[in-house]
Formats: sequence, C-alpha cells, structure tokens
Amino acid sequence: MNLLYVILQEHGGETPNVFNLTSNVAFWTLIIFAVLMVVLAKYAFPPILGYAAAREQRIQQALDDARRQREETEELLAMQREELTQARVQSQQLLQEGRQAAERVRQELLQQARAEGDELIDRTRHEIERQRVQAIESLRREAAELAIAAASRLLRERLDSAEDRRLVTEYLSGIESAAPGAGAS
Repeated sequence: MNLLYVILQEHGGETPNVFNLTSNVAFWTLIIFAVLMVVLAKYAFPPILGYAAAREQRIQQALDDARRQREETEELLAMQREELTQARVQSQQLLQEGRQAAERVRQELLQQARAEGDELIDRTRHEIERQRVQAIESLRREAAELAIAAASRLLRERLDSAEDRRLVTEYLSGIESAAPGAGAS
C-alpha cells in the first residue's frame, strides 16, 4: 500500500480523493455501472432469481406438506382416541354382559339344583311311605297267617284250654325259630 501511495505522489503530487467527483470519472463510472447491470441482468440475475424462486417454492411446498401432515396426524390421533374410547365402552359392555350371563347361569343352576333336591326328597318320601305301607301290609298278612294257622291247629285238635295255650305257644316258638328263614322268603 505504501508503494502505491509513493507512486501516486510522484505523478501528480496530490493525494487522490475518492469522493472528489470529476465529470470524467463520474461519466466512466456510470458507463461501467450500466454495462455491468446489463450483463448481470442478462446472464446472472435470471439463474439467481430462478434459484431463489425455486427455493422459495420448495420451502413453501415443505411448509404446506408439513401442515397437511400435521392435520392428517391430528385427524388420525382423534380417530384413534375415538376408537380407543369405543373399545373401552365395548369392553365394559362385554364385561357387564359376561357378568350378567354368569349370574343368570348361576341362578339357573341354583334353581335346577333346588328342583332336583326337592324332587329327590319327594321321591325318597314316596319310597319311604311305600315301604312303610308294604311293611305294614306284610305284618298284617303274617299276623293273619299266624292267626289262621293257630286257629286251624286249634280246630284240628280241639282239646281243652290249657292244651290250646300249649299249642299256640309251641306254634309261636316254632315260628320264631323259623322266622329268619321265613322273613327271607
């Protein structure tokens, strides 16, 4: 830099001032500026502006895509929340229906068990009553047979009353000794 300053002082002796506008310098500056603007406008500005417009369009498209995806995501999230809520309601309904069905089955089984128990008790009572009636009937028949047998023996051997007593006592003793065999037949 110092070298340039030294050279300029030797040729003109005065210090150049950039802000000192002379008509000659201003004219050439305007011409160079105009030529440079024409060249830039023809060759440099269209690609730069095209790149800027394309970049602006890509950014706008990316913003639009992001907004659209956010809206779709919010819609999907809302749908999933709604489906989750519906699934919870359905599961609660299924659980409630299952509980009600289980309670119905339990009540039906209890009623069935009670009915079967009552039926068994009734059958047992009827069986006991039938066997009691049979036992009474059997005792009556045996008593009647004993009475008839004793009477027939007494009629066959009509002796005296002491003899009648002895025959009845013997007959009853004979029946008692033969009773286990007679009861089995």
